[in-house]
Order: sequence, then C-alpha cells, then structure tokens
Amino acid sequence: QVQLVESGGGLVQPGGSLRLSCATSGTILGINAMGWYRQAPGKQREMVGFITNGGTTNYADSVQGRFFVSRGIAKNTVNLQMNSLKPEDTAVYYCAAASWSSRFLAGAPDYWGQGTQVTVSS
Repeated sequence: QVQLVESGGGLVQPGGSLRLSCATSGTILGINAMGWYRQAPGKQREMVGFITNGGTTNYADSVQGRFFVSRGIAKNTVNLQMNSLKPEDTAVYYCAAASWSSRFLAGAPDYWGQGTQVTVSS
C-alpha cells in the first residue's frame, strides 16, 4: 500500500521559515507531479504548489515568491521550503502525488498524505 508521509511541520513566528518534506513508502508508479495542498480552519483545501518530473513548478498566487517546491534526492520525494511566513499560512499541509499535472490543478491527485500542521503565530 502506497503512503505519503509528511514531516517538518510545527510552530513558527511570522516572518520565519519552515521546511516540509514528504517521503513515499511502498511502490508508486506513473507519477508525474508531486507537491502540496493546504487547508486552513473553516476553508476549502487549496493547492500550494507542485513540481513535475521535468522540473516545471506551479504555485498558488498567495505563496508565489515565498514558497518553493523541490524534488528530494530519493525518488518520489518532495520538499516545500516556506519563507516569510504569515499568520494566514497557518493550515494543515498535505503532500500529494498525481499522474498528470492537470490532476493537481484540478484538486484531484492520485495519492494524499495524512497532513502536517503548520502554525504561524507570535
């Protein structure tokens, strides 16, 4: 059974940085895009950003220039570097993987992680 496992969440002050990582356990095939979504309390889940196997990245406007998605060294791993964090970035962050980038944009990736809490507060 394939699992995506996030790590690196926690509490950070406004203006600070945090790095999330996502590793895959189990065999996962045919994945072309990996990245992140988030869901804040009382809000819908939204795409944060993703990266394709070819290295193309796509970000939500709200995080453009502050957040960066990168592939890990191991296959089917992905990281999210979050800089200049704001209180409105507080959310549960979910790792996800999709066979096509269009599925990521549509909010319908093939695999989801369990989520990790990120809290931005002084």
